[in-house]
Amino acid sequence: MPYRRLPNTDAARMKALRKAFDLGKELPPFKLAYSQNAFQKTQSFLGQFEKAMAETRQAHRQQVERNKEYLRVLKKAKLYISHFIQVVNLAIMRGDLPDNERSYFGIHSDSQKLPSLNSEADVIKWGEKLIHGEDMRRAKALSPITNPTIAVVRVRYEQFLDAYKFQKTLQKNYHRSQEHLAGMRKDADAIILQIWNEVESNFEQLADEQKRAEAERYGLSYVFRKSELAH
Repeated sequence: MPYRRLPNTDAARMKALRKAFDLGKELPPFKLAYSQNAFQKTQSFLGQFEKAMAETRQAHRQQVERNKEYLRVLKKAKLYISHFIQVVNLAIMRGDLPDNERSYFGIHSDSQKLPSLNSEADVIKWGEKLIHGEDMRRAKALSPITNPTIAVVRVRYEQFLDAYKFQKTLQKNYHRSQEHLAGMRKDADAIILQIWNEVESNFEQLADEQKRAEAERYGLSYVFRKSELAH
């Protein structure tokens, strides 16, 4: 005998609910194969579930759409931070600046290595260090680092920070909408199970093939085992 397969995706849940609900609107109660209790539950729940699915899709779409611009701004911030440190190192190599100038930026005076900028946290940390360090140098009337200046680095850094915060907000929105939708799945499954049980019970006097055909009109899904398909 084939067995029922309950929906396991949100789209499949929506399809099952919608199919049963449409028949519930079309048929009078005495001809409907499931109860008015189940119909009212479906009517009340369907719009909420559909809205939650739409909000999750929209939150995900916004995050994806903004991500391309965010990555561009992040790349620019990394580039300007890296270039600023390279300029400091080159000036020290030429003898234009003493080794201890690196200490203003939180870099060991003997280190010529560029810091890691692999993560967003790295970019935030080094952007702050460079801006703070150059502010201290300028307060002591030391010659400013140029090409790029800290003003240009600051612009790129702040653009990144704004985009970073906005992206985090979008991620939180998406995560919140996912959690809300996940919380509704148990209710969706309970309603579908009630409808399917009532539909099968309504058609239990029919022959197996006819019973399945009638039940499938209400959205029930049956799966044949491999051994049954072979015959």
